Amino acid sequence: MALEHDNSMMENLYWWGVPTLFRCPQDKVLGSDISLVGVPHSTGNGTTERDQHLGPRALRNISSIGRRAHLDFGINPWDIAKIVDAGDVPFPKANDNEDCIAQITNFFKKIDNAKSKPISIGGDHSITGGIIQALGKGILSDGKPVSLLHLDAHSDVFTKVDHFLGAKKSAAHWGAYLADQGNVDPKTSMQIGLRGHPRTLDWLEPSYEYGYNVVTMKEFRKRGIESVISQAKKTLDGRPVYITFDLDCLDPTIAPAVANLEASSIGFNIDEAISLIRLTRGMNVIGGDIVCMMPTKDNPNNITAHTAMAIMFEMICVMAENKKNS
Repeated sequence: MALEHDNSMMENLYWWGVPTLFRCPQDKVLGSDISLVGVPHSTGNGTTERDQHLGPRALRNISSIGRRAHLDFGINPWDIAKIVDAGDVPFPKANDNEDCIAQITNFFKKIDNAKSKPISIGGDHSITGGIIQALGKGILSDGKPVSLLHLDAHSDVFTKVDHFLGAKKSAAHWGAYLADQGNVDPKTSMQIGLRGHPRTLDWLEPSYEYGYNVVTMKEFRKRGIESVISQAKKTLDGRPVYITFDLDCLDPTIAPAVANLEASSIGFNIDEAISLIRLTRGMNVIGGDIVCMMPTKDNPNNITAHTAMAIMFEMICVMAENKKNS
């Protein structure tokens, strides 16, 4: 017993050992229940500093301290599910956004074929497009388009021009082109937390035109979290659900190291964000991602990386609990 506790103590030191996501074995996805994936891509968001590709390394460096039991769920996810670190998507043409999106899709098709549910750390938000091109109407989704729980300060449904500084499948476009492809069903998807001062007054029109269920941060504050959770549960119920979490939906006080800060209004606090993820308990959650972390802009205590770790842990536990109860 003493040796077991000694090992546990060592495994909770972020600076000890070889870093993998939550100290999971780096292994093949075949036979696993959940695959944790690094997607170090940052050429899909051309208007900001491009250090989002450092996100996977930052999360691996600290996530050992997040390998814990979940007291609220009453589970130890590592005992319930076989969870592996599937490594990073390779990007031999890292400065070519379209090639990178294709690389992401090919990588995640293999995960989908293995029936392993992926949870990814980016990377900018364009990675979601590449991932869902693989999962939409795939094996995990049982041939259906996916329904999104999209938590973000921005809509990412940009249609005014067909590129973003040259990137066609950009961080600003994925919500539109995935719907055009039929890989996402906007009418059974939620966009929650949109806020800030946009470039144009009609910035939300594309989301409404596509049929997304939009809850701006202003509406979220007016209605209250329980009302929004109730709507989201009704919208997503019975669907293959994908959670995409842009860290800029959070208040900058707990996530300062993001690519597109929105400091003009209060974002989600950590309790609100976790409650929104937990609304998917018992649902068919087929995957998720956390995007837009900028480690080079983080506080000395790495608060944004710690926050990203907490969000990923919640996604892991939701999926592990669903496996336990299935």
